[in-house]
Amino acid sequence: MATNSGWRLLWLCLTLGLLPGLCHQASIAKRDYYTAGVVEFRHTVVSTSAWVDNLAGYLEILQSTNASETDIIVFPELTINSMGPQTFVPEPKDQIAPCLTDPSAVYYAEFLVSLSCAARNVSKYVVINVSEKKLCTDTPEDTRPCAADGLNVHNTNVVFDRQGVVVSRYRKVHLYGENRNTTYEPELETFETDFGVTFGHFICFDILFYTPAHQLILEHGITDFVYPSMWFSQLPFLTGVQTQQAWAYANDVNMLAAGASRPSVGSSGSGIYHGREGALTSVMVQGTGERSIHVAQVPKYAARQPVRQRRQRRAVSSPRAAISSSNFFMKRDYLENYQTQLLTILGNQTGSLTSHICYGKFCCHFDIEWSPLEGGGGVGAANYRLAVYDGWRNEQKVDANYIRNCGLFACSGPTLEECGGLPSAEKLEEQGPRAAFNRLEIGVTYPESSEFLLMPSSVLDNLLPLKPSQFEWSQEKPSEDSYQHEVRFALRDPVEVSSVLTFAIYGNYYDEKCTFGVGSEEQQLACGYRSGSSRLVLFGTGLLLPLLLLLRV
Repeated sequence: MATNSGWRLLWLCLTLGLLPGLCHQASIAKRDYYTAGVVEFRHTVVSTSAWVDNLAGYLEILQSTNASETDIIVFPELTINSMGPQTFVPEPKDQIAPCLTDPSAVYYAEFLVSLSCAARNVSKYVVINVSEKKLCTDTPEDTRPCAADGLNVHNTNVVFDRQGVVVSRYRKVHLYGENRNTTYEPELETFETDFGVTFGHFICFDILFYTPAHQLILEHGITDFVYPSMWFSQLPFLTGVQTQQAWAYANDVNMLAAGASRPSVGSSGSGIYHGREGALTSVMVQGTGERSIHVAQVPKYAARQPVRQRRQRRAVSSPRAAISSSNFFMKRDYLENYQTQLLTILGNQTGSLTSHICYGKFCCHFDIEWSPLEGGGGVGAANYRLAVYDGWRNEQKVDANYIRNCGLFACSGPTLEECGGLPSAEKLEEQGPRAAFNRLEIGVTYPESSEFLLMPSSVLDNLLPLKPSQFEWSQEKPSEDSYQHEVRFALRDPVEVSSVLTFAIYGNYYDEKCTFGVGSEEQQLACGYRSGSSRLVLFGTGLLLPLLLLLRV
């Protein structure tokens, strides 16, 4: 039933007819949800005029029937002008709509003006990611060398409101092999909407660091995020949707994640997530990629429902379409760093394993039980490794993460070299052993830290994670003054063995600081970097990432 203030607003709208915009804003602000769309987008990269085709694709999606009910739409990273032309971006405080102030695209790039007009025409918040140019002289305190053309180039999110005004801008902090500049100081950016939600935003690789992603939650209380990405999936711990859902679940926040769609280089992964409820919609695309929008109604956190009660055990779900290595290029994580133990499962035998594995002083406890499925059949064995690691991820020439991981991951054979990949198409055609994990549980004692995040991390053979209804997760301190966290991650229901690629606890310790190229050679070696490596100073225009993509077009 309408409140007195609601009736007064309705009377104003109906009798005066003067404030339709105000009435609409008040209406959607009172709703307990908003409607969001995230775009999985295969971009054209074959020429410097590729942006024309990409822009046409953006505009088609914005004007599509599927997008019509949305309040906000998020596009992925580096899929509009990664090969030029770059554009200046207005200062949000100036409240500029390029559509109105520069309709002939004299100062701003044509695509920026067009998308400002499109946001205005469809009356939606629109988030895009661009290659932004910025005068070095605009930041006089930054004394780092500048390119000969006097420009810095940033990987930048741009947010348009319903009037096409640039209301927020964020420049990526943690670059991933990109020929772009970092800002003089990291930026923390948020924007308010007329539907009563304040969003924070960050980009792709930023998700693995404290600043800005986790910082916006802990220090600013942000509960909703927009997240453009061009993710390059790595098994077993860092595939696209796996990472998105784990982060949103662990932080109990809403996330609107839009992914570049080029499976031939391992790029895909889009979804809308509602904290501990998991994915409202998500996709990992096979083949050549796609241009599509995925829409969901997102509950606002003030109106969240109570946590659902534990469900009864149920039968193993029916098989899903597995993704093979011929449909999706998959990078491999640094598994040689891990302390591992082989687990071989025969489909015609019941078995169990209890194991305690340590990497130095960091130890993980595994409790596993399996049994044949009724009418199973099949020959051979399913191979897994139980794995533990405490140290730096030693990926070269990017900012490093300190991790404490415990997990189980699939292997195509008994050796460690055969782990961390997708099965071949031929392997999928074979009928392997059919068994189910009846119990799969990991227990760990994690040390306290001022800045850290522990996440339930899983991925199935369709490259989507387990749903929160399929697992149990707890993170508790034995006492208020304890410096330890007792963590348990366990299956709630039986899951077919052959469908599980990863089941792990991912521990990200942000305050174990280590930045590529910063510190002495000894400090860099301690971070996992090779001797002699140094930070590349990347200025001016750059085509490194698009050229890498072309290698696998």
